Amino acid sequence: MYVESKLQENVVKIWCPQPECEVGLLDLQHCHGILPEEVFDRWGDALCEAMILENEKFYCPFKDCSALMVNDGGELVKESECPNCRRLFCAQCRVLWHDGIECHEFQKLNKDEREKEDIMLMQLANNNKWMRCSKCRFFVEKSGGCMYLKCSF
Repeated sequence: MYVESKLQENVVKIWCPQPECEVGLLDLQHCHGILPEEVFDRWGDALCEAMILENEKFYCPFKDCSALMVNDGGELVKESECPNCRRLFCAQCRVLWHDGIECHEFQKLNKDEREKEDIMLMQLANNNKWMRCSKCRFFVEKSGGCMYLKCSF
């Protein structure tokens, strides 16, 4: 139970709970016989994950998957497939695949404008040459007159 509680706290280097213990840090292999298999496996996975540098690891962007992936530093990859759930994502932006929009454009979008439907709206606005109000962010279409745009809010 002690090891399991430490893992729930995201602690992977677990010290012996006995204050007078001279061993100090618990060893995964030495605890194999006394730990339930699930806790042993989870601790082993956590130790392996801790060995990977933060900037090299990321997780599948799909909330129902979140599989761990490692950037091996090879070639620059954009469109990628999660080996666990088999869905497409952008490995450069580390988000769901943003079809029809380049990464640098996607990263300029506000956090609340990054869904698939929002990107489709941006493409529609771009194709129809709609402008966006800088105050209220609504799209407007020029039907005539000068280029002056006045916010109605």
